[in-house]
Amino acid sequence: MPKTVTQPVFPVCAAAVAWPPACARLILMTGRPREGEAAPYYFPYIDEVDGDDALAVMESQLEESIVLFAAIAEEASLHRYAPGKWSIRQVLNHITDTERAFAFRALWFGRGFATPLPGYDQNIAAAGAAADNIAWSAHVEEFRAVRQSTISLFRNMSAEGWTRSGIASDNHVTVRALAFIIAGHVAHHLKILRERY
Repeated sequence: MPKTVTQPVFPVCAAAVAWPPACARLILMTGRPREGEAAPYYFPYIDEVDGDDALAVMESQLEESIVLFAAIAEEASLHRYAPGKWSIRQVLNHITDTERAFAFRALWFGRGFATPLPGYDQNIAAAGAAADNIAWSAHVEEFRAVRQSTISLFRNMSAEGWTRSGIASDNHVTVRALAFIIAGHVAHHLKILRERY
């Protein structure tokens, strides 16, 4: 925890005589991941996130996503923009399942577990989900519930938890990077839904 600050990062924290835990957490959870905090192939997702606060982006994405999904009819959610591509239902299922997997990684490492975690194969997950057999409205509600859970996980992550890291898919990753990857992954797929579907 910093002892002195020349320029306040957050006004509410600057007014504090001592750094309360909430202020320490705010400072640690902001700031972009640096090289080495995640495998290079995750940085295109990290780069999809504007600013330094992945949690704020996750919160704004929830409303943005639900508005977008509400405009998609049940029948239209089965649409594929090309043969062999996922349907809209499969895309949202993929978004939700991936968020679950990466949020679990953040929980695992953030709570101090040191055991490496295995890889996550999106194609195995997609094949096992049978997403086209599930109503679009159920997919939307499932995404909402998972995103709310993810927001709660990161909002309540301890200051120390934000500084932790571990090995997943044979790569070093920080909890902070995982927050950015989650937000960036959703941003990436929302862009695809808008542009191609």
